[in-house]
Amino acid sequence: MLLITGLTLLLFHLGNAALLPMLGIRAAATHSGQLSPGVYTAATVVISQCVMIPVALFAARNASRLGFPLLITLALVVLPVRAGIASLFDGTYTMVPVQILDGLAAGLLGVAVPGYIVSVLDGSGHTNAGQSFVMLMQGVGAACSPALTGSIAAAWSYQVAFAVLGSIALAALMLWSLSQRIRWVKSRV
Repeated sequence: MLLITGLTLLLFHLGNAALLPMLGIRAAATHSGQLSPGVYTAATVVISQCVMIPVALFAARNASRLGFPLLITLALVVLPVRAGIASLFDGTYTMVPVQILDGLAAGLLGVAVPGYIVSVLDGSGHTNAGQSFVMLMQGVGAACSPALTGSIAAAWSYQVAFAVLGSIALAALMLWSLSQRIRWVKSRV
């Protein structure tokens, strides 16, 4: 389960990490002179953080009732929607819903992933190693995301780059959903 979790989150961060920087670059390119890229990016971060904090508090309060897998699933559902909005709409204010959704996913994952890993590895004595492995996978996805997205945007367009990010996010959601279905079937046997 830990490998699937790591691969899922690698794909999530591959589809997620470059979305905000590319949104800022696109806004600066299409509104040059009218918009400060630094101010634009700072505003996007503030929006995301203002959403993430209450969502993380909600997730922490309700994790035992809802379960960590459901919280992770909800976060994974958000990213394709976020990338779709970025791909389909080109206005300056596109960043508002995109960053609200980013805060939602970040708040859910920030609580659910560590809790899920602890629940999977509970009593094994390898919880910290498991956390480190999953964080490594997340970092690999996040590190590769800008190069992939920048290459696609340069070769085709920002819209295509955002669509590819959304497709990668869908792959993460499908992998996670399949693994949870298999886990559920195994628990019934």
